[in-house]
Amino acid sequence: MDTAMAKEYPASPKAQQLQESKKQRLTYILVVSALCVAFYVLGAWQNTTVPKPAASSAITKVGCDPAAAGQSSAVPSFGSASQESLDFEAHHQLSLDDTDAEAAVQPFPACPLNFSEYTPCEDRKRGRRFERAMLVYRERHCPGKDEEIRCLIPAPPKYRTPFKWPQSRDFAWFNNIPHKELSIEKAVQNWIQVDGQRFRFPGGGTMFPRGADAYIDDIGKLISLTDGKIRTAIDTGCGVASWGAYLLKRNILAMSFAPRDTHEAQVQFALERGVPAIIGVMGKQRLPYPSRSFDMAHCSRCLIPWHEFDGIYLAEVDRILRPGGYWILSGPPINWKTHYKGWERTKEDLKEEQDNIEDVARSLCWNKVVEKGDLSIWQKPKNHLECANIKKKYKTPHICKSDNPDAAWYKQMEACVTPLPEVSNQGEIAGGALERWPQRAFAVPPRVKRGMIPGIDASKFEEDKKLWEKRVAYYKRTLPIADGRYRNVMDMNANLGGFAASLVKYPVWVMNVVPVNSDRDTLGAIYERGFIGTYQDWCEAFSTYPRTYDLLHADNLFSIYQDRCDITNILLEMDRILRPEGTAIIRDTVDVLTKVQAIAKRMRWESRILDHEDGPFNPEKVLVAVKTYWTADESEQH
Repeated sequence: MDTAMAKEYPASPKAQQLQESKKQRLTYILVVSALCVAFYVLGAWQNTTVPKPAASSAITKVGCDPAAAGQSSAVPSFGSASQESLDFEAHHQLSLDDTDAEAAVQPFPACPLNFSEYTPCEDRKRGRRFERAMLVYRERHCPGKDEEIRCLIPAPPKYRTPFKWPQSRDFAWFNNIPHKELSIEKAVQNWIQVDGQRFRFPGGGTMFPRGADAYIDDIGKLISLTDGKIRTAIDTGCGVASWGAYLLKRNILAMSFAPRDTHEAQVQFALERGVPAIIGVMGKQRLPYPSRSFDMAHCSRCLIPWHEFDGIYLAEVDRILRPGGYWILSGPPINWKTHYKGWERTKEDLKEEQDNIEDVARSLCWNKVVEKGDLSIWQKPKNHLECANIKKKYKTPHICKSDNPDAAWYKQMEACVTPLPEVSNQGEIAGGALERWPQRAFAVPPRVKRGMIPGIDASKFEEDKKLWEKRVAYYKRTLPIADGRYRNVMDMNANLGGFAASLVKYPVWVMNVVPVNSDRDTLGAIYERGFIGTYQDWCEAFSTYPRTYDLLHADNLFSIYQDRCDITNILLEMDRILRPEGTAIIRDTVDVLTKVQAIAKRMRWESRILDHEDGPFNPEKVLVAVKTYWTADESEQH
């Protein structure tokens, strides 16, 4: 009885309040959870598609009339007018004091027309301060703080969009590079000809009067160029890069380089043709490439004294040449018995030079494959097992003692033999064998297999491949990557080369840049994949002419450099090397991109900040910017 009555007694007021409070809290949690789920589903649904470009080209092309081109809009078109427009405006504002705010909104002025071909780190006036021995004065010498300029490099009047590839291999607009010097100086050799308002490139060269195509066919009769084993090449002293231009149809990618010298604008012509090239010289510093990069090296009357300075220049070629790679030499002193009169040198002098080159090659443990006509070809050994015996005879150059053969940024050359990775038998390729092209582009690089890159293994490499396939597919929704609008592409922070690998099916080539400030060196693996690139410190200018790239890609580059140097200078450098109506894709955090967008506006760029490919909840965003068309005033030419 007592128990039954106890169950019917009402609860105390305190207990009732506690029970009611629990019910309210539970109801609140359920409502909030339901709202969160509802908004997440709504956001995910809204972000499943990106508006497709309008029927017209996503990037307006420059017409033949420069004035009309200047009025055209170069901003990517994100859907038709009938579609609901997306809000691309930044919602994270910079906090600046009054003085900074005034400077931040002032547009950058245009530089005078005489800066139209300005190359900051290869300025000839500055170069005269340095010694001429070993061409030191033609190496990189960047401006100091007191020499930096803060203006926009102008395109010459009547500048026009370059021809599309493959037509660009043979033609360029005269007004884009208004220099006739090479067409006169090299008229007999058919480097370049003026044809009305165009330059024409017949494909000739000093040692290939029948043209580069026929010359390469002659090489192909001596070593195989079509089986996919040779993919990366380097051309020392390249002229207008006709050798590299005609290798492309054989799926061989050449890094062509030449100094900024009396042969006016030769590298600029190469890039205008859509052919990979960079300003560079064999001086005292190492070339900016890792060891074991190139399958083939080439010199056609490049005027490099290979036999001098204890063979230091051939030793540098040996450093960057892959095991089993080839070195091809044509021009003096090869075939001197036929050409000595035309070269205006004595037989004795030429014979002595060739004997000295042969000695240096032997001291590097190279094997001479063949000499036929004007061509001579040597091969680097697959490994150094037998090299120890050869070095007993040749004491110089000695074996290098440096512990990092890949160090190549402002690093002095050494007249020594770069040791190859150890092998267990004579048939093994030092450092690991490579797949043939095109499988090579997607196979795990030997440097990754061997654990030479911290934090990167085979599984991480495969993840990176998939990541960039997804990212490039996202870019294609808004940018005309597949239709030939872009030819010369630069990845300013290339990592493993995944961006370049995802573009192999398109008519582009990619300069893969690995910043020297990165926490890991991946450039060697990029070369093992069959791509080309270089080291670079983006606090300095790149070794190229203005207006030489169609598309720049910067993945978290500014996060690396924002505490190292002024990112305004990096953006001004991007503006210098980007062609009018060229595109920049910049990936970074919202805070960084807001700063970048503010500076880009001052450079006459038009830009939008887009969501990450995974949706709006990812803190990383993508800024797509287009450099507007403008040129120097025609009156400045007079």
